Amino acid sequence: MGEPAKLCVSNQKGGVGKTTVAINVAGALAARGRDVLFVDLDPQGNATENLGMMDAYDEEPPTLFDCLTDPEQRGAITDIVREHEEMDVVPSNIDMTAAEPELTLARRSGEQLDLLLDEIEDDYDYVLVDCPPNLGNLMDNALYATQNVLIPALAESTSKRAFELLFDHVEAIELDYDIEVHERGVVVNRIDVRKNQAQEMVEWINAAFDDVPVWEVRERAAIQKALAEGVSVIEYDPECDMNEVFLDIAANLDDQFGLGDAETEEVTA
Repeated sequence: MGEPAKLCVSNQKGGVGKTTVAINVAGALAARGRDVLFVDLDPQGNATENLGMMDAYDEEPPTLFDCLTDPEQRGAITDIVREHEEMDVVPSNIDMTAAEPELTLARRSGEQLDLLLDEIEDDYDYVLVDCPPNLGNLMDNALYATQNVLIPALAESTSKRAFELLFDHVEAIELDYDIEVHERGVVVNRIDVRKNQAQEMVEWINAAFDDVPVWEVRERAAIQKALAEGVSVIEYDPECDMNEVFLDIAANLDDQFGLGDAETEEVTA
């Protein structure tokens, strides 16, 4: 299949619905007929839980932690990948809480995820990495491995500072590794249209990111219910009006990565 499109979903500010965006974008790509590998790089394991794989979080070694921190165990990644009805998943694990200090000691500390993905990525159209909500070695690994970022944000003033911190970090990574990280879009998440500040921030974000797509996802109960059922909202509720947004993100990503037309499954948006 060749080299996949690789993308991380990243914002070091917690509570922005990062995992929700990541799962639903992955689900939308799958609905367009794409083969997706979802990597839960967050030691908290929210995506692992929301995809119905909480048992993997407590599994014995080898786990993602071992594959990421021990070069001799990289090959075990093929045994860790789990099948989900919409995508394949590399689940997080409780041992990942020790990954930050362990990676600090490693040679080529920011390149370990990239080396790990070399073992499995050729079977997929997309590799989508859900990042932890903080700046550190795991975030560095995600940015280096994918060199593409989709940024979830809230429609509130705290997002301005979060953008600044993220872009400062991205710039440092680009300089350190002589790479270019591409912004593939911003997803303004959980918008409450009743709040004036939300509308003002949506306008600010659209103006600030005039050269990349900005999508707006409004608060919907179906989105949270889908996560409780271990699937994307597209799989859970084909009638949800926000499906159209996630499917548009997927179509736009296909265009940006030059993947052409997909064999779209029957999806009602």
